[in-house]
Amino acid sequence: MNLDELRPLVADGESERLELKRSTAELERGLRTVCGMLNNVVAGHVVFGVNDRGEIVGQAIGDNTIEQIAQRLQTQFEPVPPVGIEQIPVEGGRDAIVLRVGIGGDLFAYEGQTYERVGRTTRRMPQATFQRRILERAHANNRWEMQRADGFMLKDLDTSEIVRTVEEAIRRQRLEDPGTRSSRELLLGLGLIEDRSILNAAVVLFGKPERLRVRFPQCVLRMARFRGVTTAEFIDNRQEIGNAFDLFLRGQRFFRDYLPVAGQIVPDRFERVDRPLYPPEALREALANAICHRDYRDGGGSVSIAIFDDRLEITSTGPLPFDQSVEELTRPHPSRPWNPLIARAFYLRGIIETWGRGTLRIIELAQRAGLPTPEFEATRHSVTVRFRPSDVTAFPADQQLPVVQRRILTALVELGPSSLSRIQSKIGQDVPSRTIQNNLRALREQGLVHLSGSRRDARWSLAPGGNPDEV
Repeated sequence: MNLDELRPLVADGESERLELKRSTAELERGLRTVCGMLNNVVAGHVVFGVNDRGEIVGQAIGDNTIEQIAQRLQTQFEPVPPVGIEQIPVEGGRDAIVLRVGIGGDLFAYEGQTYERVGRTTRRMPQATFQRRILERAHANNRWEMQRADGFMLKDLDTSEIVRTVEEAIRRQRLEDPGTRSSRELLLGLGLIEDRSILNAAVVLFGKPERLRVRFPQCVLRMARFRGVTTAEFIDNRQEIGNAFDLFLRGQRFFRDYLPVAGQIVPDRFERVDRPLYPPEALREALANAICHRDYRDGGGSVSIAIFDDRLEITSTGPLPFDQSVEELTRPHPSRPWNPLIARAFYLRGIIETWGRGTLRIIELAQRAGLPTPEFEATRHSVTVRFRPSDVTAFPADQQLPVVQRRILTALVELGPSSLSRIQSKIGQDVPSRTIQNNLRALREQGLVHLSGSRRDARWSLAPGGNPDEV
């Protein structure tokens, strides 16, 4: 840097990235500012030889001035900072000294104290911020997802899911074709094997249920449809163990089975023109975020879906990562996933994006559908996204039927009086028998279906005198 390059830099005045000092008599304060810039992870400059009017006047430089500054940078900072020193000649035989502060990506201390830069000022780093930075550094170096999954071998993973992930990434042009479909080679390319050992992230993403049930019980999705607005009584309650992609699909099926829709019956067809109560894309995004960003260290942790008459909640174990606030989620923010390897696999599959817009997209999709802004709630132990319908009074089951109940009624229209097994055969094996039983009971309580006979002779049918168009 020369004087002509220094002038426009100084002309902009002090900022988060620039500190101006009269001379090295203020070196102590200048080095604290260097520490603050380093901890803000921004490149900047500290310039000595600028008067109060912003004029570059320089100072007399002794024979060992530069050497003394370099020594203090080497001995009084921990760790040694990426800072360069430049001596720039000014008129009258004087010189300006510029400290070029690089981006260190670490936590720096000067004389045993940590500092941060806030606008044009430097201050001691608050204890809460210091602890968060320590946590971030420890997490980056020793994340749970990067630890070896002792006892797991390639045969314990769903190799077809591994291949599907890579092929989908190639189709979306998010990955170059590696020229092989060897599961081991693909896992190496995804960074999910280290020193021939499978990492925890690989197990979460591709583990087979029977192995996860014993070794990784936290790979679980809890789903419940409650009657009313409390947890006192439920219509259905499920707990599924599986890899991340499997749980993601199971959660979406649960949405389809139990989410009411707004619409009208089409005459003579017993079908509705439907508008989902909650936008499926928003629920999909929220579920993917919960799976990717949760804390997997807790063996008793989970992701849960709870559907009530007046709301839907998706909750994941663990606090917001890196001490984020709920307010940050509602405005543009950097993407800092707690589990980058898991999140990257979801990105490659086209399920999520990588630039921190997940929560903003959830908000946008809900508002576009005319719903209230989703609520985000965070505690030390969990994070919840809560959706509410646009009109709570339109939610009761006699006004809007969940999809699985409509499928049951449609089956009974076509089949006539039928056994439970026959109804399930018509609907499809993707809906468990217990779920069909629970929904038949709910439909009977609403007066829409009738049960005759008992045990093996039990037959379900549309309620006598019932008119489907009035549903």
